[in-house]
Amino acid sequence: GGAPGHLGPANSPPFRRTLTMTGMSSAAVDVRLPEAAESTARIRERLVRPMPQDGWWGWGLPLLITAIAAVMRLGALTRPPGPRLGPHNTPLFDETYYAHDSWTLLHHGVELNGHQNGPAFVAHPPLGKWMIAVGEALFDHGREAVINGTIYPSSTFSVRFAGAIIGSLSILLIARIARRMFRSTLLGCVAGLLLALDGLEFVQSRVSMLDIFLMFWVLAAFGCLVLDRDWVRRRLAARADQPGSSTGWLGFRPWRWACGISLGAATATKWDGLYWVPLFLFLALVWDASARRAAGAPRPVLQSLKYDAAFSLAPIIFLGFVVYTASWAGWFLSDGAHAYGHDRYVHAGQSWFTHDRAVVGGWLRYQWEMLNFHDHLHSGHPYLSRPWGWLFLMRPVLFYYEAPSHGCGAVSCSQDVLSVGTPAIWWVTVPALLAMLWRWVSRFDWRAGAILLSFLAGYLPWFIADGQHRTMFLFYMLPVVPFMVLAITMTIGMVIGDRRRNELRWTIGTAASGLYLVVVLANFAWLYPVLSGQVITYHQWQERMKPVDWNCTPQQHRDDKQELSGCWI
Repeated sequence: GGAPGHLGPANSPPFRRTLTMTGMSSAAVDVRLPEAAESTARIRERLVRPMPQDGWWGWGLPLLITAIAAVMRLGALTRPPGPRLGPHNTPLFDETYYAHDSWTLLHHGVELNGHQNGPAFVAHPPLGKWMIAVGEALFDHGREAVINGTIYPSSTFSVRFAGAIIGSLSILLIARIARRMFRSTLLGCVAGLLLALDGLEFVQSRVSMLDIFLMFWVLAAFGCLVLDRDWVRRRLAARADQPGSSTGWLGFRPWRWACGISLGAATATKWDGLYWVPLFLFLALVWDASARRAAGAPRPVLQSLKYDAAFSLAPIIFLGFVVYTASWAGWFLSDGAHAYGHDRYVHAGQSWFTHDRAVVGGWLRYQWEMLNFHDHLHSGHPYLSRPWGWLFLMRPVLFYYEAPSHGCGAVSCSQDVLSVGTPAIWWVTVPALLAMLWRWVSRFDWRAGAILLSFLAGYLPWFIADGQHRTMFLFYMLPVVPFMVLAITMTIGMVIGDRRRNELRWTIGTAASGLYLVVVLANFAWLYPVLSGQVITYHQWQERMKPVDWNCTPQQHRDDKQELSGCWI
């Protein structure tokens, strides 16, 4: 499978190197193949790059990293306390919406108002809240807590359990995706480790909010698309061995259908999932045409349009729509007394067909009202931020702050949860993305292009929203964090290089990359107390609040929660 840090050229390595890597002797390399067989071998070589031959390590190491990350995310998951146990009897940030909505979905099939005696208008589709409800069904056992007239689950652990599991599974996903893209188990583990040590991903895995589920489904869709790319190339390589075989229709594409399902699930969690639909359609078409060109097909673009647009691309849109609509099943099966807008156009005396059409009309009207709500979300907030500053971690969101009277061994204590990324990861993302641009333009490397475009698909739309003065927060960047991690991982692979070509560069690159990972680990460990809600001294808290603005004076804002993040600009 090649040296662990070797990314290789955009296309597969020369045939002679491939034979050597598979263990054939030099004498075998010098054997002259018949012209037809040699042509077939070269086609297979262009289409299929070998995966690492490291046995169970390819799964064992990513699973180990995932298990450690899961322990970190599930450990002390009820700290700080949630709805029932909170000192001020309030959930953390937007938990106030999703903990309640998921509870009513679980028990009534739709979102109800705080007293659960009537319908509630919600701003996001139901799937992410259904996923939160899984934890409530497993661990809450039907108990309720009433806070300020609103009903919540009584178990903090149950509300946050699903997010912790999904956040952990995302680490396994990115490790396996990176391993497949870079053909290196080592680089796959690097990607998994980086995502596990990102502060934003860690915090969002430990609160009951929707962004972690959106990130998971977008990453899953991307992974399915990468698997489909390899599947197509293996299918074409197999046909190259069959005389008279065609490069036309390739049959049922299971991973492309899985990509459509995942994109539908992302959109059914938050509408932001739509950002990646046109990009993944474009990548799918380009990768199919590239595979056919490598297989020697005439007019590969036209063939891809002819055979893949209908048989492979359409399912991405069709299945996405089916999944999105199915996520509203509870709403469709409810009635006007419980589901918002359900009977808006329903009247007495309607036939069953007219009645059902009226219900669908009410649902479509509901979607328009959700869109209108987001378009006019311009309210002020102490932690709102602008996308131009997100990569530099300007204005993170303080989810929780208390000043306990004891528990830190000092007179003055602090306890908070700050939703912020690990600077050692975020601040090197810009040069890593520039490296992706260079690699894409200079080498036509499909991996660099896919990573860069997937990042931009989730990041650039927020600049449009910024022009509309939309209320936005730093954690909106969470779905693109995996692509930031992939960009850094691929850059590390470029720095390490190929040991067989330049051992000195490989030694220096490996040492530098290892040192960087140590810095990331130390940076995450330094921030861990303010990411996980540990009780620390006020001085320790103060030191962690001023990595950007060294002129901040948090002491004067200590009792003003709206200013506690001022030290991060």
